[in-house]
Amino acid sequence: MLKDRRFLGLRLWAVLLAGVILCPAFAAKPQRPGWERRQVDWRAPGGARIREIYYPKDAPPPTRATQSADSRGVQRRFIVPARAKTGLATLDQQSIDLVLANVIDSPPLDGFVPFVTVSVTDAHTEDPWNPYNSDACDVNYVEGDYLTAHPESDYALGIFDTGASANLINHLDAFLTGMQPDYVTGSPVILQGATGQALAWASQQLGIFVGGVDVLDVNGLLLDDSGLAGEYNVSIIVGDAVESPNVPTAIGAPFAIFFSTVFCNNRQVPVLMDGNDVNSPRVRVYAHDDSRIPYYSNKIYLELRPTSVDYIQYFPCIYIPGILECPDGDGSPLIPTIIVDGMWEDQALFFVSSVDVTHDGNSAIDKDGFMYDTGAQVTVLSEAIGARVGLDPSDPCFVVPITDVTGKVTMVNGYYVDALEITATPAWLRFTNVPVLMLDVASPEGGYLDGIIGMNLFNELNFVFSGGGLFGMGAPYIRYDPVCRITGDIAPFCGDCTVDHLDLGKLCAHWLETSASPNWNPDADLAPESDPDESINFLDYAVLANHWLEVAAP
Repeated sequence: MLKDRRFLGLRLWAVLLAGVILCPAFAAKPQRPGWERRQVDWRAPGGARIREIYYPKDAPPPTRATQSADSRGVQRRFIVPARAKTGLATLDQQSIDLVLANVIDSPPLDGFVPFVTVSVTDAHTEDPWNPYNSDACDVNYVEGDYLTAHPESDYALGIFDTGASANLINHLDAFLTGMQPDYVTGSPVILQGATGQALAWASQQLGIFVGGVDVLDVNGLLLDDSGLAGEYNVSIIVGDAVESPNVPTAIGAPFAIFFSTVFCNNRQVPVLMDGNDVNSPRVRVYAHDDSRIPYYSNKIYLELRPTSVDYIQYFPCIYIPGILECPDGDGSPLIPTIIVDGMWEDQALFFVSSVDVTHDGNSAIDKDGFMYDTGAQVTVLSEAIGARVGLDPSDPCFVVPITDVTGKVTMVNGYYVDALEITATPAWLRFTNVPVLMLDVASPEGGYLDGIIGMNLFNELNFVFSGGGLFGMGAPYIRYDPVCRITGDIAPFCGDCTVDHLDLGKLCAHWLETSASPNWNPDADLAPESDPDESINFLDYAVLANHWLEVAAP
């Protein structure tokens, strides 16, 4: 009986992890008369992928590639919030229900992908008084010994994914980082997809350490690991070469909760991923109290739900003769590290506290079931929310096939909704003419999410995601400001919208370097402005001087 419950628990947990119970409202053939097909490579919730999009021939596809530079940007203005029109406004009605908002019109369907560098060590706790100690431990430096003799090259590139219930690594990266075969257990994890299941494995206790891709030198080597932070005594999901080849390498919620992670969309870093050249925002992981974390003026309130959770730990196998066998010994990980309550009945993810959606005179107001997912390039509405705002299942604006982690494909409808608003202080976030997918994704609270806030809504923002931690450390949140792009604003990490002594100091620190220098920093290569020459010299100094003391409002 206990053995049966064990495997049932694994399947239920994996469903919540993968988040790929896709229930499309419309399983139509996308090859409609007059429709176009375009190949893409986007990431959907739960590690799923979108490889193509179908849309009417006379309408441009809702992608970043089809947007002009003039169409992007943020306007700050006062708005009448959608909830004011429903009688649910909490504002003083005599103030005409106006709130300050950062307004983004027509965001693309595809958002950015935050790639990170991932290294693995053997770090774990050894407590003779508590041999079943499975709590994760966070550190802002690398702990333990690498599993490979060449950590400078044997690292993985993964995605910083707050929507993943666990940390994952694909089978190729598991070999590259030295995890295979010694650090992979015989404890199975069943990943549930749209129409099938796939097998993965729990790892042994180890340490994972993460930094942005900018920690690599010009040759792609990790020669300095001082920019990494991480956690140890954790078990992660390892993909199987045959059964789950589509499992991504992703750093999930059990990692994100410990840190404040900075995303700089005005500092794009080139990444070679799956044979393609892509750009990632600059990402850096800090301890919550690090003074180097940039301050952004707008705050979005998040919730870690269910609220009953209070541990980040793996579930150890406890040998019970004749009932429960432990393939890797008593105390080895049975279920990988997740955020759970003391009884292992609930597991948690991050939710936006309040979202309003309006379309064609219909509204879904003050919804608290939208998960915040840095691993999803797209924004999602559930079927129920889609029905509430009047989206027609028989008349989508575009259609995408989604390939889940098991390799199965499901057709999903896409729409443009009139507006989506996220409450924040002092300025809300309002998006108009918003492309969304309509599909149902399992919620850790049971049933389905109201939706998912994807990174297509954050393309024009710099922000800090703070996981909040546990045990009274504070609630999770996002602080953001619209990006400002001003020539010469190269310091601090994301810039500060001012060209001043900080920027001059950074230029001097890289004086006379070239792109072949081990400490090369392309931020300081300012000249010529139209086509930088990969050398830091008086030409770059002249450009900075020409913009001296310029200020750009975020």
